[in-house]
Amino acid sequence: NAALAHYSPSNGSSRTLSAREMYLFDTGGQYLDGTTDITRTVHWGEPTPLQKEAYTRVLMGNIDLSRLIFPSNTAGRTVESFARRALWDVGLNYGHGTGHGIGNFLSVHEWPVGFQSNNVPLEAGMFTSIEPGYYQDGDFGIRIEDVALVVEAQTEKAFLTFEVVSLVPYDRNLIDLSLLSPEQIRYLNSYYERIRAHVGPELRRQRLEEAYAWLQESTEP
Repeated sequence: NAALAHYSPSNGSSRTLSAREMYLFDTGGQYLDGTTDITRTVHWGEPTPLQKEAYTRVLMGNIDLSRLIFPSNTAGRTVESFARRALWDVGLNYGHGTGHGIGNFLSVHEWPVGFQSNNVPLEAGMFTSIEPGYYQDGDFGIRIEDVALVVEAQTEKAFLTFEVVSLVPYDRNLIDLSLLSPEQIRYLNSYYERIRAHVGPELRRQRLEEAYAWLQESTEP
């Protein structure tokens, strides 16, 4: 049912999951030190070539926008197409926004930050989601959503970039490495190192050894 980007469950449309299809889960919670909004898509079986390519291109868009360096006071709508370019290259697209502001223990969709034409320019300290996707009517849906903090870039002049603060691995089963550039692979490896460094010790502290083993396997270079 995730083939519909804004699907709402009902008793009439609910069905049993199987290991032969994609599964999209949009998760989040309110905590005293922040609000989370993270979406991951997985496949527990053998994905089709289209599913794998579409997922990889959604991931490429997520990475390209997340690692972008841009001038201060840039409007979100100016950089939004970086999240779509890998999909556009093969005639694919998605019909929802690329991201929205996220409050600190406030609104999950918080105005006025984001990538729409009526959002304010991006400034350091803002939190936004980055969430490209792809939806095949009646078949499957893909979305990869991370929370990102706008930070100052390490450049001579005052430029900005994003720091992804969602530390959740992507599904290796759906990534076609042959489509990724060396820069995108380096970004992924650096991201996985951060996940291991921050999340691994906490799982060990909580004695969640099965989760720790899964994390290590999911963040292999």
